[in-house]
Amino acid sequence: MTVKTDVLNRYLFDGKHARGELVQLTKAYQEIIALHEYPPGVQALLGELVAATCLLTATLKFEGEITVQLQGDGPISYMSVNGDDKQNMRGIARLAEPTAGIGLKELIGKGTMVITIRPEKGEPYQGVVALDKDNLADCLAHYFEVSEQIPTKIWLFNNADNTQVAGSLIQLLPDSDSKETQLSDFEHLCQLTNTIKADEIFSLDAEDLLYRLYHQEEVRLFEPQSVNYQCSCSEEKCLTAISQVSPSELISIIEEQGCVSMTCEYCLTTYKFDEPKLAHFIHEPKH
Repeated sequence: MTVKTDVLNRYLFDGKHARGELVQLTKAYQEIIALHEYPPGVQALLGELVAATCLLTATLKFEGEITVQLQGDGPISYMSVNGDDKQNMRGIARLAEPTAGIGLKELIGKGTMVITIRPEKGEPYQGVVALDKDNLADCLAHYFEVSEQIPTKIWLFNNADNTQVAGSLIQLLPDSDSKETQLSDFEHLCQLTNTIKADEIFSLDAEDLLYRLYHQEEVRLFEPQSVNYQCSCSEEKCLTAISQVSPSELISIIEEQGCVSMTCEYCLTTYKFDEPKLAHFIHEPKH
């Protein structure tokens, strides 16, 4: 049986006080790591962060994007995944030193997670939490607890050869019922979701997996959303950055190198701008 992958599914539990999400990734994840020679442990953690960012973007109630960054004093100095409400994803890791480590603590060390949300309409906002839990999933749950005050549980998986990643989310939906009833429903669904096995989440379609987990519940599954690797870099964005550089510095770079070049750290695309392309920035009118 061919499993539908590179999709995110959202669902509600009718009669309960919770919502759920499930993401299963193959091609999108492989394309993100293909251009970079990451060690296996780094590939695995980046895959978890990609799956987690898919789950986070699915919680957005508006058009926009989320960037999740991990920063620490370990072998990975910086890891970032950027995704939008259309589930277009890109990600990168920066290594301070070679590593054969695995897991959040070995790879990031002591650090922080920064989540930046940029609505297309409105001001961006940011949340910061310490990476002081045992794994990335628990750190993300803590973020929701601190910043959103919404009980949330997240599960993240990758397979043995780092070709697939997956994640699941259960989140409380507060309403007019008693807090005890709401929390009881949430904890019950978390207990059921805890029974997910890695071989199931990579071998079963969403419909079959949700039935296996929640066959005694009324699950309302919405239309799946495809997840894709897509870098958002562009010549226009490069020119916006170049506009912040002084004309004299631009002229100096062109004289030394023949052009101004910028390489996207995510997809490694290089953009080159010669003097005619930068004439507007170099020959600014004097006031």
